[in-house]
Amino acid sequence: MSEQKPFLIVIVGPTASGKTELSVELAKKLNGEIISGDSMQVYKGMDIGTAKITEEEMQGVPHHLIDILNPDETFTAFDFQQRVKPLIHEITKKGKTPIIAGGTGLYIQSVIYNYEFESEVVSDEREKEVAEQMKILSTYSNEALHQYLGTFDPVSMSNIHPNNRQRVERAISYYLKTKKILSNRKKSHQLTENYDTLLLGIEMSRDTLYHRINKRVDIMLSQGLVDEVQQLIELGYESCQSMQAIGYKELVPVVHDEIEIDQATALLKQHSRNYAKRQLTWFKNKLNVHWLDRERMSLPEMLDDILTQINKRRNEHV
Repeated sequence: MSEQKPFLIVIVGPTASGKTELSVELAKKLNGEIISGDSMQVYKGMDIGTAKITEEEMQGVPHHLIDILNPDETFTAFDFQQRVKPLIHEITKKGKTPIIAGGTGLYIQSVIYNYEFESEVVSDEREKEVAEQMKILSTYSNEALHQYLGTFDPVSMSNIHPNNRQRVERAISYYLKTKKILSNRKKSHQLTENYDTLLLGIEMSRDTLYHRINKRVDIMLSQGLVDEVQQLIELGYESCQSMQAIGYKELVPVVHDEIEIDQATALLKQHSRNYAKRQLTWFKNKLNVHWLDRERMSLPEMLDDILTQINKRRNEHV
């Protein structure tokens, strides 16, 4: 491997695919530190719904970008990029291996590709105004929301399916905050020369993945997810953008006694499955990933495969 630039491992995959477990075991083997590539695990108090790693699960491996913000603060791909770059260098300087593990595709891309973002810092007052506007827009149907996006960003409208509500909302929120359109961001799909990047992904059959997702939702609910959502509402975070995340928006009506828990559970499972499908499509289309089949490989076999990939790179750089 090149000594001139940091060696960076990135582990991607859909929700509930086992990224956390693999990243910890790999970090133990490589003397690594883990950087969370998840857009929601940055928020304090949002633990169960984000499947946040516990202290016990960390097994002593240092983790970064977890519990760093309150739920009413914003965290964009630009923010992620700005925080991760120095982290990678700090970890490397200590003689350790930086490992990014997460499922937020745009965040991962912002670091490993040559993405150039203009500063997107907005005032707290503007954040609150946009949160209120987004709350009103949350009542729009998918089609109406999609049409609204087209009134100021027709390029994003044509590139995003109306049913991909999360991406539509992200493009709208970006415009409302910055008065810039998302489709004008300068992006590159060339891997950055800043790092020697090994890009890994976990995959499995759709049936297996959906079973894991459904099971995870049941576990979250048994761990007290409804109580977690209620506490966030009581703390005044209900109108925040973070509460529009899957796992939270479905349960707000339960807390308000507007729908039954069974209906919310079915919605949460469905939304999680749809999100996993979108994640996989993103990773397969946008990233050049070395895929590991979780159904055909045990965890030790996956680790062996990764170490083989690393040794192959070492030999190439000799």
